[in-house]
Amino acid sequence: MMRGVIVAMIGLGGAALAAQALAADPPKSAAALAEAFGQREYVSQISISPDGSKVALLVAAKERQTALLIYDTVAGGTPKAILASTGKGDQLTSCNWATDVRLICRIYLTTTDGFSRIGYTRVVAINADGSNLKQLTAKTTGEALGFNTNGGGLVDWGGESGMALMTRAYVPEKATGTLVASTKEGLGVDLVDTNTLSRKVVEQPHGAAVSYISDGQGNVRIMGIRPRSNTGYSGDRIIYSYRTADSRDWKPLTTVVAGAQTMTGFVPYAVDRDKNVVYGMENITGRAALYSISLDGKLTKTMVLERPDVDMDDLIRIGRQNRVVGATYITDKREAVFFDPALQSLRLGLAKALPGRKITFVDASADENKLVLFADSDTDPGKFYLFDKKTRALTVILPVRPDLESVQLAIVRAISYQATDGTTIPAYLTLPAGSDGKNLPTIVMPHGGPAYRDEWGFDWLVQFFAARGFAVIQPQFRGSAGYGDVWYQKNGFVSWKTAIGDVNDAGHWAVKSGLADPSKLAIVGWSYGGYAALQTSVLNANLFKAIVAVAPVTDLDALRDESKGYTNYPQVDAFIGHGPWVIEGSPARNAEKIKAPVLLFHGDRDQNVGIGESRLMAGKLKSLGGKVELVEFNGLDHQLADSAARAQLLAKADAFLRASMGMQP
Repeated sequence: MMRGVIVAMIGLGGAALAAQALAADPPKSAAALAEAFGQREYVSQISISPDGSKVALLVAAKERQTALLIYDTVAGGTPKAILASTGKGDQLTSCNWATDVRLICRIYLTTTDGFSRIGYTRVVAINADGSNLKQLTAKTTGEALGFNTNGGGLVDWGGESGMALMTRAYVPEKATGTLVASTKEGLGVDLVDTNTLSRKVVEQPHGAAVSYISDGQGNVRIMGIRPRSNTGYSGDRIIYSYRTADSRDWKPLTTVVAGAQTMTGFVPYAVDRDKNVVYGMENITGRAALYSISLDGKLTKTMVLERPDVDMDDLIRIGRQNRVVGATYITDKREAVFFDPALQSLRLGLAKALPGRKITFVDASADENKLVLFADSDTDPGKFYLFDKKTRALTVILPVRPDLESVQLAIVRAISYQATDGTTIPAYLTLPAGSDGKNLPTIVMPHGGPAYRDEWGFDWLVQFFAARGFAVIQPQFRGSAGYGDVWYQKNGFVSWKTAIGDVNDAGHWAVKSGLADPSKLAIVGWSYGGYAALQTSVLNANLFKAIVAVAPVTDLDALRDESKGYTNYPQVDAFIGHGPWVIEGSPARNAEKIKAPVLLFHGDRDQNVGIGESRLMAGKLKSLGGKVELVEFNGLDHQLADSAARAQLLAKADAFLRASMGMQP
């Protein structure tokens, strides 16, 4: 067993568990629905071996465990579990094939220094039969002058079998009788043999390096440097350099400035070796567009894709070389533009076989003849498929949420409504299955972030409440990401009055349109959404009759203080800013305005928003005689990734909303 990495060998019939769920009767009671919708996604990640003969799946196991299953796509049979994390301070987050018989896996762990909880990562390698488990993260000695939280990340495959190009974080070391044994510090790149653990330095560490990008063929072509201030905090600039194909010398590529509210400059995402360009996003006209820059010394910039209404969202990459084949953006639904004609044709053919589904290319064998796909929709939580180009066979690997296979899910449709100032606000509306959409108990559900947005598809929170008879509105309020600079405003904290005003206007619209029963209008949110749920009362204390907030921000100064021990403190400080909105925009400082009953949920290991914020909110409301309850989850972080905890959250929130609004249990 490796020091600092907690892993367990287990035997688990994953396919059998899924089959049992598929055969189960539809859940009908509130408790049964809460349990079904609260289940963690059964499959959280999947990859296919280079020869296409096996797939590796990370699946939800008992309690909080995550198990690594290996499934033989040729022989079939029951998947074999070879590794598992306990979920109690350690979690498997990804596993990818280094060869046809060996995988590398990334593990996220937490520890405490006596004052605060620290998260760190480690990388291990393991054979597909569960043997030869080894730690790939470079080990530090007892002379290290600091704790290494960065266990390294995969940059590329090394070209030869079993070799991996990995980032390595160097920590200076001391030695008895000398001043310093090693002065190396910062992020570098090593070529690591996943079998023998031998390693060769490919890129010497740079103290301010934050990223490296390869060309998919084992050659590092881009390096990102983020200089720090004299106080040790991260600066606002990221300086990117590149190499031409025939040189090891670094040349200036671009400088990105991450300001308090905006980011300027070209942000590199991926290198195309054959075209000798780097693809990246840049906001020049007020919306992020996709550009390419030539890496031949001329730095010719070309606009590849842009939209007049929304930001370009991400690249589509495929195969072991992560070659760029297209890009995506989100309007009412996520749309894909393919540069590869063959894949575009294939996608259209798959769309006919899987009508109404969003289709995502997840992974591919080395020759790209076997593809792993994911297809989902609003009424389908999604399934992973294996597609064979040669035989044209499309087979199901596993569903993501087998417990919901027999449950009728609700249709999600894009709508819009008018804000008080006349601005048209996009939103999503989910009605209970079979509903006429009139005089319903209704929930407004603002998203997290605030630099985030919802998109069309399955959402376990939304679908649970729809199954329980609620209409759900998800407003894409001003302050949401994805709609350009004007829509983003100054972010949802500094511009809270606009953002929260838009959220409240979703409730006003629901009542005026006849959708909502005004006596049964509630608000539910997670993270920033929880903040928004609480803060709505500052503008209108009588609109919502019940408030559910999960892991909410409640005091902006408290949120600022939580980041003081991290290198990004100046960025968080600038993002929150200093002004009257810090007090006006903090629910805990305006608790006297919150009249509706409040239910809070929070994990005590939350590193995004500390549990102290919910405790502060609950204390303020109780001192004022308000009706409030705080449910704390021991050992869980911001995501509450535990099926029992999520089921409890759903059941308790449902009962709370019904009791608060005079509804039948």
